[in-house]
Amino acid sequence: MTLPFALQLFRRDLRNGELQLLSIALVLAVAAVTSVEFFTDRVDRAMELQAGEVLAADLVLASNDPLPDSYRQQADRLGLQTAQTISFPSVVMRGEKTQLVEVKAVSPSYPLRGRLMVRSTPGEPEQEALQPPRPGGIWVQPRLLAALEMQAGDRLSLGEAELQVTQVISRDPGETANIFRLGPGALLALEDIPATGLVTPASRVRHRLLLAGTAPSVERYRNWAARGLPKGISLTHMSSARPELRNTLDRGKRFLGLAALVAVLLAGAAVALSSRRFVERQADASAILRCLGASRALILKVLLIRLLLLALLASLLGAALGFLAQFLLTSLIGSWFSTELPLPGMRPLAIGAGTGLITLLGFVLPPALRLGSVPPLRVLRRDLSAPPVSSWTVGLFALAAMALLMLWQAGEPKLAALVLAGTLLTVGLLLVTARLLIRLLTPLRHRGGTIWRYGLAGLARNPAMTALQLTGFGIGILALLLLAIVRVDLLAAWERTIPSEVPNQFLINIQPAQVDDLQLFMQANDLGGQTIYPMLRARLTRINDRQVMVDDYIEDRARRLVTREFNLSRSARMQSDNRIVAGRWWHPDQHDQPLFSVELDLARTLGIEMNDRLTFELAGNEIQGRVSNLRTVKWDSFHPNFFVIGTPGLLQDYPTTFITSFYLPPGRERVISRLVQRFPSITIIDVTALLRQIRDIISRGSLAVEYVFLFTLGTGLLVLYAGIQASREHRRQESAILRTLGLKRRDLLLAMGVEFFSLGLLAGLLASLCASLTGWLISSELFGLEYAINPWLWVAGILGGGIGIGAAGVLASYPLVIRPPLQTLREG
Repeated sequence: MTLPFALQLFRRDLRNGELQLLSIALVLAVAAVTSVEFFTDRVDRAMELQAGEVLAADLVLASNDPLPDSYRQQADRLGLQTAQTISFPSVVMRGEKTQLVEVKAVSPSYPLRGRLMVRSTPGEPEQEALQPPRPGGIWVQPRLLAALEMQAGDRLSLGEAELQVTQVISRDPGETANIFRLGPGALLALEDIPATGLVTPASRVRHRLLLAGTAPSVERYRNWAARGLPKGISLTHMSSARPELRNTLDRGKRFLGLAALVAVLLAGAAVALSSRRFVERQADASAILRCLGASRALILKVLLIRLLLLALLASLLGAALGFLAQFLLTSLIGSWFSTELPLPGMRPLAIGAGTGLITLLGFVLPPALRLGSVPPLRVLRRDLSAPPVSSWTVGLFALAAMALLMLWQAGEPKLAALVLAGTLLTVGLLLVTARLLIRLLTPLRHRGGTIWRYGLAGLARNPAMTALQLTGFGIGILALLLLAIVRVDLLAAWERTIPSEVPNQFLINIQPAQVDDLQLFMQANDLGGQTIYPMLRARLTRINDRQVMVDDYIEDRARRLVTREFNLSRSARMQSDNRIVAGRWWHPDQHDQPLFSVELDLARTLGIEMNDRLTFELAGNEIQGRVSNLRTVKWDSFHPNFFVIGTPGLLQDYPTTFITSFYLPPGRERVISRLVQRFPSITIIDVTALLRQIRDIISRGSLAVEYVFLFTLGTGLLVLYAGIQASREHRRQESAILRTLGLKRRDLLLAMGVEFFSLGLLAGLLASLCASLTGWLISSELFGLEYAINPWLWVAGILGGGIGIGAAGVLASYPLVIRPPLQTLREG
């Protein structure tokens, strides 16, 4: 009986338009969230695929020995694509000239991810290679041509084979993950390896099996391979390929999550504002039902069913709109991605449905529950209503709903907490300001000119409505300002993390006797006075008294770290792109003490804490030291950085090489040739390809945020509309009375303009303050970026809020003002 009755009332509600504003607000709220989710899901998947170009695959198995056939057979069973590579250092010859190179032989299916870009000759436009080198040909990097003074089409010798240079490598996706190369890269067919005679059972080569496929299949293979992985075989996923790239991808995901989070904030504000009118209208229907004998329990059951139906319908419509909206965006910017954007998963649909339900119940249910207590006498006396719900109850329900939505949307507690804290601060300031404003404006109801008296006094005549509108407008402006901060300030700060002249060349294997001569060479060739850092290789063997074992760790990265040697360094001073987060850097009188500084992420991965005693094995000797401090490292600065740094006295007596980096402008490649001739034992590493990859990801992440800004701007306008419509019924009655008392239309419109302008001005002022504080917290605590307060943000927030809300309020009120007062009074 209850369900058919609820369905009948729900159909009537839709026909009569009682749910019009609330339905539109909810549909657009779900549409905003799902469109953001659909698109960011696709962009996230595309960025993962793009990041897969770093490995030229989704997953890579590597070993110094040939990999067992079982790994390829398992890949075939799961439907994964595979490719093989063999890499090793060697020497190529042309006449009497020789050059150390990093040789990579690949199977015909290489690469599985990314595009292999080549040039016919250096300086020519690059083009995509549809397949790797054919047997008998070899592709080389431009540095090799310069070093051997040769050109494309010439022949060179590699071992016992003579190969023709057929292409010049412009971009090899698989090389961006392995920046520590011993020389220029050379690419050839796997079939040519036997002819070179360079690979024998005793050769030092690196065998790799590359795999790619659907995310579920890759994840199943990854879990299968990780179980019982033999010693000597490493398993590398994109997420652990390079710390610089991983840091950039993590930031990109956080930017998208923050932009989508603002859409959730606006959605809640719109529904909260529009729910007031819905509850007011339902009070009359509840009074009639009480007169007809309906019990309070029946009214509440029917109301809950109608709300659930509304949430379901709005979620379906909103999800459909969101799905269509992201297709429109994809058609506009899809060409900017190197690969076609993959289709989204089902998660956005679940988030859309959950958003609709949580938003409706969190913001509408508390005030709607009092409808069961509406007295039947309200049918005759409109001033009678149900006992008001405690503001604490309404606030706690709204807070719980917003917190749940933010945590669900952000997927990161810290991000959700920061935005929620900024929102609560704004709401608190707005409510306090509304109360003070009402007290200050109450005396003006009988003073001043007509327009200002009616305009400002209008804010004091209805304290509850003033507080509601000021809060709604403030949250809407806060959300839009946060998006502006993301779009303008944070993205600019993100892009500044990779400046145009960031170091793109690394020099390693620098011997102690070469340090002074190398500094003079770099100064003479305008390569900058870069610091040259000492570097030692050691293996972590114990943390306190606990032996470090691979089986003690579950995480792939942790297992890989404990099986390899660390790059340690010693230093009296901390590098400028490092920051202490626990403990302190050592003083000069501590330079001879056994102390270590450990990078924070490494410490978390391996379970290292402050004051732990670490033991490293170096050249057959054990080195022990206490963890003196933990620090964060800006890996994307592309300066030499280290996971572990020791005091000068602790590490100065052990075998040491040195490392440095510098920026080499385009067109100055011959400087590298002179450096190789002057210091033949120094290894030069070109990270230009990795820098290009990171800049691409930043650029594409910025485009996604730009889209979210535009779409959420529309949701912000909905908040504005809902805030104005929340007082429509009150203003309709008030306008009719004032017109009857002789107030002219023009003066009434101006008075309403003053009222809305004042609301917008105050809301914009407080929202600007809270947006600046929230932006600073998000920038420094979450993204690790420098944040500078933008004065234009305050101008846009204050003047934009005042003028925008004032103009919108006047336009929305105009139909009420021109309506004949008698018609309004007759309708009651």
